[in-house]
Amino acid sequence: MSGERGLPPVDLVSRAYQRIRDLIVEGRLAPGTRIIENDLANHLEISRTPVRAALQRLQQEGWVIGSGTGKQLRLSVSPMTQEDARELFDIIGTLEGLAARWAALLPSEHRADLVEELRGLNRQLREEAASALPDPRRAYELHSAFHVQLVEAIHAPRLRVLHSAIKPQAYRYRQVYSVALIPATAEAAAEHEAVLRHIDAGDPAAAEQAARTNWANAADRMARIIQTWGEKGSW
Repeated sequence: MSGERGLPPVDLVSRAYQRIRDLIVEGRLAPGTRIIENDLANHLEISRTPVRAALQRLQQEGWVIGSGTGKQLRLSVSPMTQEDARELFDIIGTLEGLAARWAALLPSEHRADLVEELRGLNRQLREEAASALPDPRRAYELHSAFHVQLVEAIHAPRLRVLHSAIKPQAYRYRQVYSVALIPATAEAAAEHEAVLRHIDAGDPAAAEQAARTNWANAADRMARIIQTWGEKGSW
């Protein structure tokens, strides 16, 4: 296909993986949607072989689920459920807890710079949520930037890889339920401030616990929202 010219096989698989993952995160491949390999390959203008390899990786990471085996295997986009959200949020809380712990161990001048940067994002998040017409997309972007930059500030490449692999799955929830999450933004921002306060003080144990608490509370908030709005793609 025209979109494949000049690209080696490994790059084709990576391209297919990223594009399919983006479709899922953006909701263009909705939760529970059955995946037809040939249709997806045609849509992406990539041959079936790299698409198949990309889908295998997406299935391993939990973006896609399969039923049946062999030629009877049927793939679909993973549903969005209370149980799945809690698993994801607990994993991210563990990873960001480590990031917060290590951030609190940075030299004081580095801690101060990081806290100032993250407080700026948190302040913008509060202001967006408190505006007369809050933009859920903008709130989503600010919230995401806060958590990503916390992890990026730490020189821990393995942690970054794990975080970048799992975080978009959680943010699929934030994107789908973004309107319902706006009223809870002030609570989340207060929890962010607790993390920053302990990092600024150089208290690694308290910083880790605050980050874990933030995600545990986020899981509870998301569970209540899903209970009200309904799960997506499950039956």
